[in-house]
Amino acid sequence: MSTSTSEPRSRAPRLAAGRIRTEIAEEARRLGFDACRFTPARLPDETGRRLDRAIADGHHATMAWLAATAARRRSPRRMWPQARTAIVLGMNYGPASDPLASLRRADRATLSVYARGRDYHDVVKGRLKQIAGRFAARTGAAVKVFVDTAPLMEKPLAEQAGLGWQGKHTNLVSRQFGSWLFLGVILTDAAIEPDAPETDHCGSCRACLDICPTDAFPAPYRLDARRCISYLTIEHHGPIPRELRAGIGNRVFGCDDCLAVCPWNKYARAGREAKLAARSDLAAPDLAFLAGLDEAAFRVFFSASPVKRLGRDRFIRNVLTAIGNSGRRELAAAARPHLADSDATVRGAAVWALSRLLPADEMAALRPAGEADAGVAGEWRRALGGGPAQ
Repeated sequence: MSTSTSEPRSRAPRLAAGRIRTEIAEEARRLGFDACRFTPARLPDETGRRLDRAIADGHHATMAWLAATAARRRSPRRMWPQARTAIVLGMNYGPASDPLASLRRADRATLSVYARGRDYHDVVKGRLKQIAGRFAARTGAAVKVFVDTAPLMEKPLAEQAGLGWQGKHTNLVSRQFGSWLFLGVILTDAAIEPDAPETDHCGSCRACLDICPTDAFPAPYRLDARRCISYLTIEHHGPIPRELRAGIGNRVFGCDDCLAVCPWNKYARAGREAKLAARSDLAAPDLAFLAGLDEAAFRVFFSASPVKRLGRDRFIRNVLTAIGNSGRRELAAAARPHLADSDATVRGAAVWALSRLLPADEMAALRPAGEADAGVAGEWRRALGGGPAQ
């Protein structure tokens, strides 16, 4: 999201470069940021060409806004021509324990580390506004604040500013914080002395590529969102492709596998800021409990969480996929009520989940007299042996 605290100026103010850098960095540390660096508000043409290749190859999946805003994403100055400096800030959210431990508990759900606490968009955006507002008040500079949702490529800017480098999993890697940094950017029309960029330190390591359960990396430094569990469980609408469901395991919101195995994480420190503290009840929540959440209970349980933005129906779809992957027959009781859900995607996910847990004769007894949705009817045919193998 962007927030302008003043109109763009045609003439940027003259600043005492060293002093203003120090003041911004000190303010950032006071507000809980672990990294603050500066870079010109422009990106090289190759960054835009990489984006164009990803879109041309369909790697953006159904995220049409990436294609629609590609021209503006190529460089910050495409979006705001007056921008001269990008102030890039990072907030460490390193987990206090193994983020993949819950993958070994079939009756439990796994949520991405960033989703186990308060929505970082709210936390980071509020603090960026404080820094930007005080900077603008002191200097008269124009500023705009961005946290993840605007057409701005934060990760290439962060690499250019020296916070880290984009690893083979396409996420930022820091020598100090590993793969665990929330990013925020302040653009300004003021010219501030830049920091040196970071260089790539991945070497020959392939850990992040090899661990991916759905083979979402066609090559190092390239991600095909169509196969990415984070995309499938968060951005994707409708049924999850059948050939990818088993690979999702018990992941119900996002995936940390490629982040968690990065060897640079050994230098990372667990997030220390109280407002980023993980909720203990989201470390490995019970799948049966999650499956029982109706709309109101879902909104209450995930209040202030990024999961809430997903919506109850897509979340229950993910939970049912995890139940189908659990191998736990006792979880069939939690899935069965969703055969009558008002949402067709949820009904279809329930059919698939139960077909993985129950024998064919029990499935046949559960089949409704009629199903109006063609997709759900197809799930029933497959479940009862009338379609392609699962």
